[in-house]
Amino acid sequence: MRGAGLASILIFAALFLAGPSSAADVETLVYGRGMDSLGLDPAHESDGESFKVCDNLYETLVRFEDGGTGVEPFLAEKWTISKDGRDWEFTLRKGVRFHCGEPLTAAAVAYSLERQWGTRQPVHPAHGVGGPYPVWGYLGMDEVLEKVEIVDSRKIRFRLREPCAPFLSNLASNFAAIVCPKDADRAGDDFYRQPCGTGPFRLVSWVPAESITLERFPEYWGTAPKLARVVFRSVPESSERFFELVSGKIDVMDGIPPRDMKALESDPSIEVLGEPGMNVAYLAMNLEHEPFENELVRRAINHAIDKKGIVAEVYGGLAIEAEGPLPPSVFAALPDPPSYSYDPQLAKSLLAEAGYPEGFETTLWTMSNPRPYMPEPLRVAQSIQTQLAQIGVRAKIVSYDWGDYLDRLHRGHHDLALLGWQADSGDPDNFLYVHFDKTSAEPPAGNIAFYRGQRVHELLLEGRQAMDPKDRLRVYREVQEIIHRDAPWVPLVHTKELAALRKTVHGFRLHPTGRVSLAAVWNAP
Repeated sequence: MRGAGLASILIFAALFLAGPSSAADVETLVYGRGMDSLGLDPAHESDGESFKVCDNLYETLVRFEDGGTGVEPFLAEKWTISKDGRDWEFTLRKGVRFHCGEPLTAAAVAYSLERQWGTRQPVHPAHGVGGPYPVWGYLGMDEVLEKVEIVDSRKIRFRLREPCAPFLSNLASNFAAIVCPKDADRAGDDFYRQPCGTGPFRLVSWVPAESITLERFPEYWGTAPKLARVVFRSVPESSERFFELVSGKIDVMDGIPPRDMKALESDPSIEVLGEPGMNVAYLAMNLEHEPFENELVRRAINHAIDKKGIVAEVYGGLAIEAEGPLPPSVFAALPDPPSYSYDPQLAKSLLAEAGYPEGFETTLWTMSNPRPYMPEPLRVAQSIQTQLAQIGVRAKIVSYDWGDYLDRLHRGHHDLALLGWQADSGDPDNFLYVHFDKTSAEPPAGNIAFYRGQRVHELLLEGRQAMDPKDRLRVYREVQEIIHRDAPWVPLVHTKELAALRKTVHGFRLHPTGRVSLAAVWNAP
């Protein structure tokens, strides 16, 4: 395993061998990441690698402020809310155009969101076109939206079935990005490879598993991007990504293995950025597979996992132990959450009480590529495998490429599975509804534990409708206590947001939601 000493050797070799590279072009930024995007249609993507690119191609009616999750105008210059909290009317900016030249209109906004609306009758002609499921329904907005009205070319009104506290934050989330109806209809199932938005950059080329190249959109309505080109390069091996950063072949690197932090921080040409992350990495137990329908088994698994050891050995201290699904920075997170102590003997006793005194065999699924919440997923899986073996649970590690992995998890093929969540917004609904509501347990499921607690469902609906923060606080804290008792997950860690960049890069900022916005970034020697 490569340590700090080998990292230093790599730095020396990189500097010695460094030559002319695409990253040397001051008008180009080369962004090195662990894997390719799955698609570039915001209605159908649920992974961070896709949205790193989408966030530079598309825009939403409202957006999150720099460095936080407060909501501010974006494509909509203003909005009004009715007294009963059910009618939301937005006025669009003038002079905004899509990459294809078509103007932004209220009809385009309606198209972008109505095509994701799975419960509407008749079903929108573009519903489900180009992907397995629309994210709007995946996050539960189908149950909230009653009607979309085009008031005029620049005004659109949303009618909700009941007040919805997270509605505005959801409209600022990636999946609510506005697409060009003309291009989406023309491309059909290929729209995920032929995107058309209003963002500061537009697509030039996509070489699968290698690179996605964007160029400055000359008719962008806002401040013109400083970069002429952005190249997202897929570099799966962290050691190779590391080498390319220190040699100047890439300008920015994410998915930093903790063991490389000291070497990067000691390099005078590199700057390392780190901020508290709004994320969670977890081990889900599939309640539809034996023996995980048994609550005693799930509690035993929780007591068997040494999270403190995983944080120290795998994350290098660049994470904190998670005691529940909500990161500490999210509203309504429990200030002193209940926890399952690391106690293998208690775990064995619980297994015996559940009828498994000799343990059992199972599978432990892990992704093959690094994720922001899990830079080294195989090491995490191996650590958990070893810890489970100590209580007699013999887990075979199973791994698939990212797209196939997600698809199989969403359809419930796994027993135990590692996954994580990077916030779309700072609202607790974004974590709790997606992962624990019973409606989210229908394939393709966000709730990959297939947990269907009725009381949790009732509380989550109440939390959505409550507009008073005190009521929402009470509801979400009760939800977390029930989830802890029922134990469908082992919450593992909350990680730092990390990126390393060459000191020629300016204006690059980390965001709590993991968004990568490059409109204000420039590259200068």
